[in-house]
Amino acid sequence: MFHLSGGRLCLDFANTVSWRASDRPIERLESYADLLAWSRQAGVVTAGEARTLASAGRRRPAEARRVLGQAIGLREAIYRAFTRIAEGPGPTPADLAALNAGLAEALARRRVMGRGRRFSFGWTTPEAGLDRMLGPVMQSVAELLVGEELSHLRTCASPTCGWVFLDTTRNRSRRWCDMRVCGNRAKVRRHYRRRGARRGAPRGQAPSPR
Repeated sequence: MFHLSGGRLCLDFANTVSWRASDRPIERLESYADLLAWSRQAGVVTAGEARTLASAGRRRPAEARRVLGQAIGLREAIYRAFTRIAEGPGPTPADLAALNAGLAEALARRRVMGRGRRFSFGWTTPEAGLDRMLGPVMQSVAELLVGEELSHLRTCASPTCGWVFLDTTRNRSRRWCDMRVCGNRAKVRRHYRRRGARRGAPRGQAPSPR
């Protein structure tokens, strides 16, 4: 299972490396099957599409490896760009060029689909195109970059996390990627520090609150 706490599809994709800022980051997309599992959980593909893509990937393993490498390359450009935006300097020209290249390829497959008098956006890809999930991800990148929510972009306050997320709280006070994960870890650390300080304080002297 993946943690989908970024607030936007592209941020959830960027966060598919756990504990990025630690000395032991964990890669969650180690195979094309992992990429499909994330896509299914994030709602990018349906269960039927995931089965079709998995079957095609087994038949075309070299292409599946290529798509996985392409996905990881885009993910890293997305992560670097949004991290730099959250922290101030903005994306490098190289990362912005990589995102534009991915976006151009993705939007070439964007179509208006009609069903009677109703219309919606959809995606056209070659049958069982193994990179089916990258189009919606890149569209999410573009929408976030040009939208009004970009100023709400944050990085997790945990020194070992590094995940990016949108702070949609009313007072813009969210500090953690997920309160149940990094927020809870911080609470536990504070608890043990306070307990250790109380034990180490001289008799009759209150421990320092900091």
